[in-house]
Amino acid sequence: LQNLMWIAFAFGLGQILVRYDAARAELRQLKMGFLPEDPRIVLQATDLPEIYKRLRTNPDLHRCFLPRLVDRCILQFQASHSSDQSASLLNTSVEMFLHEVDLRYNMIRYLCWVIPSLGFIGTVIGIGRALEFAGEKEHAKDPELLNTVTGLLAVSFNGTFLALVLASVLVLLQNVVQAKEEHALNLAGQYCLDNLINRLYVAKSEAAA
Repeated sequence: LQNLMWIAFAFGLGQILVRYDAARAELRQLKMGFLPEDPRIVLQATDLPEIYKRLRTNPDLHRCFLPRLVDRCILQFQASHSSDQSASLLNTSVEMFLHEVDLRYNMIRYLCWVIPSLGFIGTVIGIGRALEFAGEKEHAKDPELLNTVTGLLAVSFNGTFLALVLASVLVLLQNVVQAKEEHALNLAGQYCLDNLINRLYVAKSEAAA
């Protein structure tokens, strides 16, 4: 069972490393310059096709949050000519992506539960074996019986202690990495809000249409 605990722990570490790499990739997208960041620039509908064209060449378009958010907001504005609807879509998309991030940690959360469970199972099995050993007639008068039984029990309880330590490490790493990934998503939403939604200009003729 201890071998299973170590395998589960190693698999959990691998999952966390994958999520950490994904969070770093999300943060790198903020430096790609998808949108003009000069606060003096105002975006009109005629400016968006060029931005959208550059965006479609990004290899991470369907993997990272920021290009997906920019893509959706541009398409929504081109279809509706309404910055309010684009802002509403941005808020909805960020909420959906937060849920998507949370779902990606389901396996890690399961491993954080199963590791201590394996430790407790090992402890129960170990206690059972120790009691069975102590109850055998040929060991009843063995002067070393107490030492042997306590040694078996110590091994069993050490397994539980190890499982709790491994699970605690995984939970800590999971929370750190998940917070980093959610922070990257929040920054992506803020980036779209500051550099796209708040700069969209709709001419009166377009708004009336």
